[in-house]
Amino acid sequence: MSLFGAMNTAISGLNAQSAAFSNIGDNVANSQTIGYKRIDTRFADYLTTSTAQLNESGSVVATPDYVNTVQGTVATSDNKLALAITGQGFFSVSQQNGTQDGKPTFSAKTEYTRAGDFSMNKDGYIKNGFGLVLNGWQVDPQTGVVDRSSVAPIQISQSTYNPVATSEVSLAANLPATPTNAGAVNSQVQVYDGLGTAHSVSLSWTQTSPNNWTLNVNAPDATNGPALGTANVQFGNTSGNDVPSGTPGALGGATGTVSTTGYAAGGPASVSFSADFGQGAQTVSLKLGTFGGTDGVTQYAGNDYTLKGLTQNGIPPGSYSSLSMASSGDVVVNYDNGQSRTVARVPITTFADPDALQREDGQAFTATIGAGTGLTQDAGNNGAGDLVTSATESSNVDIAKEFTKLIVAQRAYSANTKLVTTADELLQQTIDMKR
Repeated sequence: MSLFGAMNTAISGLNAQSAAFSNIGDNVANSQTIGYKRIDTRFADYLTTSTAQLNESGSVVATPDYVNTVQGTVATSDNKLALAITGQGFFSVSQQNGTQDGKPTFSAKTEYTRAGDFSMNKDGYIKNGFGLVLNGWQVDPQTGVVDRSSVAPIQISQSTYNPVATSEVSLAANLPATPTNAGAVNSQVQVYDGLGTAHSVSLSWTQTSPNNWTLNVNAPDATNGPALGTANVQFGNTSGNDVPSGTPGALGGATGTVSTTGYAAGGPASVSFSADFGQGAQTVSLKLGTFGGTDGVTQYAGNDYTLKGLTQNGIPPGSYSSLSMASSGDVVVNYDNGQSRTVARVPITTFADPDALQREDGQAFTATIGAGTGLTQDAGNNGAGDLVTSATESSNVDIAKEFTKLIVAQRAYSANTKLVTTADELLQQTIDMKR
């Protein structure tokens, strides 16, 4: 009985070491596969009989020991869409399973991966090297609000960025208290109409008396121009209001399409004008700072006009330029007019026991009861790892260790074959005893 038991045990050892060879081979073959997680081998002893007086040889069984939680090396990449996770968690991805009405359809089964070698396909979806499409939260491009109610395949629209008509102009400048000459000082600002066409508007300042200035607004190509109107701006106590010297104290005397705001301590000092550039009347608010403040137009000592800042909120039309990823997970579309929009956010899904996930093709996993419920959250929150842009996570296989395990498995396999041949020889000798 013991000889047969020894042979059976040795054969189980051969099977177990064969499984170990298979896992080692899988690891070595995928040592350069992005996002691959290695498989170790766990051996377990099964008993036949084991007491204080007797021990019958049993067997050994090899089971896979999945190592999904060990971080692979994060390597930088020239790919601007590549993402790597440092820490725990996975990207949520979907597998395309066909098309309907010319549009891709996706499997209802959500998969998870660490393979972040993403790129954009012809349909505008972000996919990794195996073709799995990245899922994310949708973001309202106007408000920036993230919809965390569900994840869905991220699709990028390459439509144009609609123009925005100018409605506000902010001016920061210092008017000289003692101008070099009596001539006007000027600033030019570009104003965009509803079609995104730029128009030049001139802001001309003339000192009429100490602390008193007249602002002339002119738009040469406006159908109701060029002279759009004037307004008087007074500084310091000359205005009749208790404000520091050199700061706006009162606005008034508006003519033409120009209007002004009334005085309010610390309130906005603004001049509005209306221009028609062929798209109808367009009202623009010229912000001069605050009454009594130094955040806009001032009048301090000097002989020359000093322009500190002149901005407006209009935008010309823009075409799709590029796509970029942020470390927050934001997916940002960039346009050739200098604007950008956040259209989605890439979350990270974590599991209580990631090693219990079911492996799938393409370095992907699916959820199991043993792994626990997946928690989808922002990168860097509640145990989720951080995102590294323009980088990928390499395989967590260590070739040197795999070769060491290979040598051990080879020796163990050879030892088991020796046990089989030895048991066979002993059985043959037992049979020969009958002769």
